[in-house]
Amino acid sequence: MSFIQSNLSNLLAVCWFALCWGGYTRYAIFKGRDTACLASVLHLYREDWMRRMLLRDNRIADASVIGNLERNASFFASSTLIILAGILTVLGASDRALSLLADLPLVQQASQGMSEIKLLSLAAVFVYAFFTFSWCMRQYNFAAVLVGSAPMIGERQVNELERKAFASRAARVLSLAANQFNLGLRAYYFGMAMLTWFIGPWLFMVTSIGVVLILYRREFHSDVLEVMVFTPTESAPLDASKESSMPATETINR
Repeated sequence: MSFIQSNLSNLLAVCWFALCWGGYTRYAIFKGRDTACLASVLHLYREDWMRRMLLRDNRIADASVIGNLERNASFFASSTLIILAGILTVLGASDRALSLLADLPLVQQASQGMSEIKLLSLAAVFVYAFFTFSWCMRQYNFAAVLVGSAPMIGERQVNELERKAFASRAARVLSLAANQFNLGLRAYYFGMAMLTWFIGPWLFMVTSIGVVLILYRREFHSDVLEVMVFTPTESAPLDASKESSMPATETINR
């Protein structure tokens, strides 16, 4: 009880951190069902990709794209292991790390036990990130198998309904892999926020809110999302003053 009372602000910060992380994850899933976001829009592009892939005899480019996506996940998984090794190294010399933090200005003093708890919590975040990235890699492997088993154009025993079902299934597998990659990146964001816990619990809480705002801005109101939901059209009227200098292909509607 004395430990809890002396570290009440740290416990409150951890609960707030878990609420921000878990709450935003649930909110993003719920809001993405009926609102344009990076995940929902990219899933539509993946469905278009798989439908067009079925119209090509040569699928080397498609397999190459999936391989590049898998390598991105592999890079982050390897980087996560390096980060975990660094955290465990600091954990083995926590007394020296504590003395270095004590010399920094604006750093709240903490006991060695509390500092070790912070390091273990940070390690737990990156362990979660490693498992999400490794599962992402496996799902991209599954997607590569699906591309290899895709029906060819001249196969008469495969009707159009089966082709559409296959394209939808392959796009779903790709989206599931991308979702795991997104969860891993989100763990990195919140792991960066947890670094401020070593300065103080109140700054940690403020940084957690900042990460949620950054994620929300990028997933639901980013410039790249605005570009992807725009569709070219020939029926939109042009301003007469700009008609002579602006090509018709640049006229776009949301």
